[in-house]
Amino acid sequence: MSDISHIHEFLLCPTPQAWVDWALANESVLLIDHANCEKKAAASAMNLMYRYVDKTDLLKKMSQLAREELLHFEQVVALMEEKGVEYIHLPPSRYASSLRQHMRNHEPAKLIDTLIVGAFVEARSCERFAAIAPKLDAKIGRFYTSLLRSESRHFMDYLALAQLYDGTDLAERIAFFAEKEAELITSPDQEFRFHSGVPE
Repeated sequence: MSDISHIHEFLLCPTPQAWVDWALANESVLLIDHANCEKKAAASAMNLMYRYVDKTDLLKKMSQLAREELLHFEQVVALMEEKGVEYIHLPPSRYASSLRQHMRNHEPAKLIDTLIVGAFVEARSCERFAAIAPKLDAKIGRFYTSLLRSESRHFMDYLALAQLYDGTDLAERIAFFAEKEAELITSPDQEFRFHSGVPE
């Protein structure tokens, strides 16, 4: 398994065991919401490409990221089909929208916060893949382990772009979002999702 120690250092808390148990009891929902997350990640990358056409480094990184996320989406859907899991509509979790509520609305701060939030989404995804991969059936476990490298790279790309376009020390802003992210991960949630908190 890939070394993701830098991910654990970035996040304030590990995924609680209660979420892992919840995931194992809801494998179909896990796969469906995972597919949704891959679609949303690709859409977010494309949105950044449309909004910031003057930023060449961002265009290159987000183009690559969008392609990879769509490939992952295709792979999850194929796995669902193989396992007989119907792709149904699921309302999203509170996770990403709750983090975005704290983003600043003026530029370039809005871009910086968007990139920092993107880094947290990718970091938590990577950490959760690693947490549950050994406990799932062999095929899903291998697939989730195979995603660790790309998710880790996406996390680092988002952070690198935030630093590139800000040019200052982002530690305070990252620490702010780290606290908000940890609260969402450790607090009670009503419905299981890939980025949900713990069961009520």
